[in-house]
Amino acid sequence: MTTLTTHPALPGRIIAGLTTGGIAISEDGGHSWTRRGQDLPKAVVTAATVAAGNPDTLYAAIRGDGLWQSNDAGRSWTFAMDRPWLTDAEHDLTALASVDLATGMGGIWIYAGTETGVTRVPDCFCRWQDVQSNNAMNALVSETPQPKLKPLPDGEAVIALISAVSHPSRLYAALPSGIWVSDDAGLNWSNRTSQYAMALAVHPVNSNFVVAGTGNGLIQSNDGGLTWTAY
Repeated sequence: MTTLTTHPALPGRIIAGLTTGGIAISEDGGHSWTRRGQDLPKAVVTAATVAAGNPDTLYAAIRGDGLWQSNDAGRSWTFAMDRPWLTDAEHDLTALASVDLATGMGGIWIYAGTETGVTRVPDCFCRWQDVQSNNAMNALVSETPQPKLKPLPDGEAVIALISAVSHPSRLYAALPSGIWVSDDAGLNWSNRTSQYAMALAVHPVNSNFVVAGTGNGLIQSNDGGLTWTAY
């Protein structure tokens, strides 16, 4: 398994991306699993997420291919989007998060981590774009993205990326330089710890309670990443 994702409306359902291609789904909290996504390309699923407003709508990023979407909990899939074109090359998606914000098409953005930072696309899948304060339509036609005051470190890979369901404009990102937090949907970021993390999870009701998976086990924060303790 390369990635895990859940949805608060169905807390027993876990979706896992697989190194051999496709996904596996558990409906009982991980006790049993069903293989799905056999019609996906036979390549590593590098990231997956569930639509913020619909637990049956899944998104999977396929290495060397792009972004795929399922509207029936992974039973069938359609191609949604090419990989983003960044710094003169296509880049694989390393992390995905469905974020429910009024600025997106239908209120939804798909945020993605790449080897060079964070990008996003509205759920019309029109075009990958830089994170900026404009709404989706204005950002699509704008040729001059607004500068971020405190961006993520330039060129750093995003290892994990999540949004808080109870506070959608809050994002947590794990980079080689540590764990970063944004409270304005990715416009500005603050480094909360230099601890290297490979996975992140945030409580569905308490946006300040976040858990990170490290090489030495789990650590947790109850204050939005300001302080951390062993889990």
